[in-house]
Amino acid sequence: MPTTWNRSPEDFHRIYLANTDAFYRLGGSNLAPELDEFITKCAMGLWSKARSVTQAHVDMANQIYSRNRAKPTWMLWTLTSAVCDSEVFLPPVFYWNLAENDARRGTETSRTFIRMLTNILLYLAAVDDDVTFSEAEYITECVDKLTAICDTNGVKKTRDALNPLDYVTSQDPSFIEKHPALQNSGGGQTPDKSVVKTDEKSAEKPDFDKLMAELDALVGLDDIKKDIKSLMNLVKIRKLREANDLPIAPMSLHMVFLGNPGTGKTTVARLVSGLYAAIGVLSKGQLIEVDRSGLVVGYVGQTALKTQDVIKSAIGGVLFIDEAYSLSSGGENDFGREAIETILKAMEDHRDDLVVIVAGYTGPMTGFINSNPGLESRFNKYFYFEDYNGEQLMAIFRIRCEKNGYRLTPEAETAAIEMFNRLYAERDENFGNGRDVRNIFEDAVTRQANRLAKLENPDKDALMTLLPEDLEEREENEEPPSTEAAKESKEAAESTETRSEEAEDTEK
Repeated sequence: MPTTWNRSPEDFHRIYLANTDAFYRLGGSNLAPELDEFITKCAMGLWSKARSVTQAHVDMANQIYSRNRAKPTWMLWTLTSAVCDSEVFLPPVFYWNLAENDARRGTETSRTFIRMLTNILLYLAAVDDDVTFSEAEYITECVDKLTAICDTNGVKKTRDALNPLDYVTSQDPSFIEKHPALQNSGGGQTPDKSVVKTDEKSAEKPDFDKLMAELDALVGLDDIKKDIKSLMNLVKIRKLREANDLPIAPMSLHMVFLGNPGTGKTTVARLVSGLYAAIGVLSKGQLIEVDRSGLVVGYVGQTALKTQDVIKSAIGGVLFIDEAYSLSSGGENDFGREAIETILKAMEDHRDDLVVIVAGYTGPMTGFINSNPGLESRFNKYFYFEDYNGEQLMAIFRIRCEKNGYRLTPEAETAAIEMFNRLYAERDENFGNGRDVRNIFEDAVTRQANRLAKLENPDKDALMTLLPEDLEEREENEEPPSTEAAKESKEAAESTETRSEEAEDTEK
């Protein structure tokens, strides 16, 4: 059932002022900055026990300020980040002073504070029209710790605060319980031992020379290889200067990959992640690849949570965002903006162990970077991936054949070269580069299978060989005719020719 504690943000602010003004008459208005900060921290801890964090929570958080104090400017993604990073409840320093003064003077200001805090937190818990058992437990924990300080100092007892457990409306799990990976160790969560073991096992550094050899073995990408090698040399020298206590200039390691699909951007990103780990820039070297669908949720408050979940899995490695421009293409109210702000904050918070690579078409990506000053300042390394020419496409096709146990006859080799040269010469905005090669290879294997299925016992050589007809492109939806269908077609054609000859004889 709905809670009776739910209030509008405006009503809550009036309640907040009434409670704090009454407290300041006892404890002094000089406590206002510390009190507002303390209750804000309590709100973050409390809402980590809520079912979700929504715009309603943002509106309420922006009402936690005392009279003559500046109004907060929380945004949804900054609030959810603060909630996820909330720590265990600790009584503030000023509260110890209150309790000591009460004990010395025989007053009860510190116990009045407990009743005030209980009321305020119950209103904050009810912002979503629900007080969960976990929220009530959190408020009870706050009350118990503050009460213990009063008892320890000998503050005289007064009437008790309300019991939060009397106002529970549901037993629903909190969103931290539903998303345990979102909270850091400061929140008092016990780390999953299996995750720790996995991290320890994967702590072995990648082999720098092996990764560089993989980079060199890639088809084409000559300029990219040169730029990556120069970057790695620069970073290695920076590490050496740092080790020798020499000054180093600030440097961003984040990158922008520009180019059409299928040009090797993801492959290079994987190698870069491993290379960074090999030289000690990153702690792990994993690559986490996402696009807009992996970051953005279509309702308020959840995009920041989903994005933070992805970021946490990428810490220690590279977060690779494909078609990143789609995050800024939906206008000012689009949830993609929330994802961008969350990513920018993470780039700052984890700048020593997280690299972000954004990728996409050249034109849209330029607009994306220019759409936000934070993006412009953090991304200053641009890598341009050119389209593969016909010769390079053919080289990729040969590699696919070799890896999968196929070989081309001389005639098929000639046909393939002509096909890829034509594919490159006639390319348009939908040109898929390496992806087109993969599709052509898979189609060729399918045609070969259809061809060999007509044979009773094809030998190993036949199973490995691709013929020119296996590379021929068919019209869309055209199926290769079966042997029986071909026979029927031939008979129908012969029958038609016979009837035509008979008609001509009749006319004569």
